[in-house]
Amino acid sequence: MLRDIFGQAMEAMRFNGRRTMITILGMAWGIATVVLLLAFGAGFGRAFEAIFSQFGTNMIGVFPGTTSEQAGGAKAGVKVRFTQEDVERIQETVPGIIRVSPVDFKTVPVSNELHNYTWEVDGITPALQQIQKMDLSAGRAMSEADLVSRAHVAIIGSEAKTKLFSGLYPIGESIHVNGVSFQIIGVLKPKMQEGDDNDNRIVNIPLSTMSDLKDTKYLGGIWMSYQGDHMAVERALRNTLGAAHAFRPSDKNAIFVANLMEQLSQFRAVSIGLQVLLLFIGALTLGIAGIGLMNIMLVSVKQRTREIGVEKALGARKRHILFQFLAEALVISSVGGVTGVALAYAVSKLIGSVKFYSAIAANATDADIHLIISPNSVLVATTILIIVGTISGMIPAMQAANLDPIEALRYE
Repeated sequence: MLRDIFGQAMEAMRFNGRRTMITILGMAWGIATVVLLLAFGAGFGRAFEAIFSQFGTNMIGVFPGTTSEQAGGAKAGVKVRFTQEDVERIQETVPGIIRVSPVDFKTVPVSNELHNYTWEVDGITPALQQIQKMDLSAGRAMSEADLVSRAHVAIIGSEAKTKLFSGLYPIGESIHVNGVSFQIIGVLKPKMQEGDDNDNRIVNIPLSTMSDLKDTKYLGGIWMSYQGDHMAVERALRNTLGAAHAFRPSDKNAIFVANLMEQLSQFRAVSIGLQVLLLFIGALTLGIAGIGLMNIMLVSVKQRTREIGVEKALGARKRHILFQFLAEALVISSVGGVTGVALAYAVSKLIGSVKFYSAIAANATDADIHLIISPNSVLVATTILIIVGTISGMIPAMQAANLDPIEALRYE
């Protein structure tokens, strides 16, 4: 019976070929819009993930500030200073911590025989290279031996390499940092960098050697990687340092915490909101196509009223008529859906990506919006299509099934 019903549906579609084709194109346009909008929304979310993932998301940086709240007998306005003891304290008492690295920094002259610049120089430990995903394009990483021996070695950013050495191979060459000679052992892969940001110009040297450039009694900051809930780790961090330095954990100015996962969570919320909005817009577009399908099916019912009357006179039941017209609507929806998904894939391949972060930042093509159609997008769009197609076909089908056979036979 189902074969007969679908056979009748195909025959009716062929009989009204032009009308059917226009309806199929409308459904195809609607489903393609849904799929492409979902791909755009997902690409928007992936762009933010790419921006944060270049540095590593499960990491927190903490930097000293000045208290703004009175704590116990201590007045506000006291400077907080970090020492190596704080590094050990964090490692031992804050739950979920994997690695901890102190850092110090200073802006000083950096030069070689041909060029002279003023750049930021960071004193780091080998652990920071893993915490901040400091991937190398050439040379080797900093080792514990470099730290212990206070070696005069440096790992430079990609832009620093270009400015100092142009196209020359820099590994093994020497530079002068505030007049002190350092040998280059590595070059970092380029990071995404906006405008005049110095992310790719930083010169990294062992923290122990930083004492040749400045007083290192107090640290510039502390970076750490962790596992678990980022907010729980931040609360524990504030409690630990607050107890050690006599400030309230709620005092946001006493220490400044860079919690990358918290920032990423905020962007994820924005991304989810955008995807819901785009899905709503796509569903409305497909709904408009569904209204077109419904109108065409109502016209078809009107034109085939006598045919319906004959079928009922020959013994066709309501469900047979209902399934006949519903099948026609579902076939049109299915053909339109397949065509629309194919169209969406073709458009996504043709466009490829939409400029986003690379419009304002260098080395940021990975953070552009790439129109990659995922199976989930197709599944969601197909679900919406089934709902729209069923509703659009059901109303005309019910009208056809409820026709009085005698009145239908009299219809001119």
